[in-house]
Amino acid sequence: MGLVKPVRHLLRGGIFLAMRLCYRLHVRGRCHIPKQGPALVVCNHVSFMDALVLGGGSPRPLRFVMDQPIFDSPWLRWWFQLVGAIPIESERRSPGALRRALEEVSQALRQGEVVMVFPEGRLTPDGEIHPFRRGLEAIVMRDCVPVVPAALAGLWGSWTSHYDGKALKKWPRRFRAPVSLRFGDPVDPSDTGELALRRYLEQQVRQLKVEADQDIVPRQ
Repeated sequence: MGLVKPVRHLLRGGIFLAMRLCYRLHVRGRCHIPKQGPALVVCNHVSFMDALVLGGGSPRPLRFVMDQPIFDSPWLRWWFQLVGAIPIESERRSPGALRRALEEVSQALRQGEVVMVFPEGRLTPDGEIHPFRRGLEAIVMRDCVPVVPAALAGLWGSWTSHYDGKALKKWPRRFRAPVSLRFGDPVDPSDTGELALRRYLEQQVRQLKVEADQDIVPRQ
């Protein structure tokens, strides 16, 4: 365990360089990620590259919550384990799976790590932000940590998004596309009720998305 954190810091740096090579990446608001201690980051979900862009753009390593079927990919499982991804499965498919995932999230937060979730629960089918699903409440009820809203723009239209067909089912069309990642002010969950928190965070992510869209508009 002693080597895990240094390795993840090195991986974060490598991922950031890779993302800067793949995209014209603009990252703003990195200062909103606490320099130390636990935090939860929530972001809109545009493409299968989101986790890499967020992981590289964050000043600290992120522990991602992701779908169990993707985590179990025979080619990528080793990578997900290395970066500390937390798999989650529906109760219908695997009784007790949600409880186990929440316990792992809680353990990570109590160890002072930063955990990342996509509250929409799926890739956007149309490029728009969709209502946040329940689940955030269950996390902050266990651990009342700062929640940092974030937003991505520029990845809709890539081959890893659902633009013009299923993600990963078409050939790449763009290289070095402009991509913007914005982090917003941390939110204290104790300042709002459970439902109000989810709605407020969704509103904050939507506003950050508007600002991120402006970052990638071609200058006249």
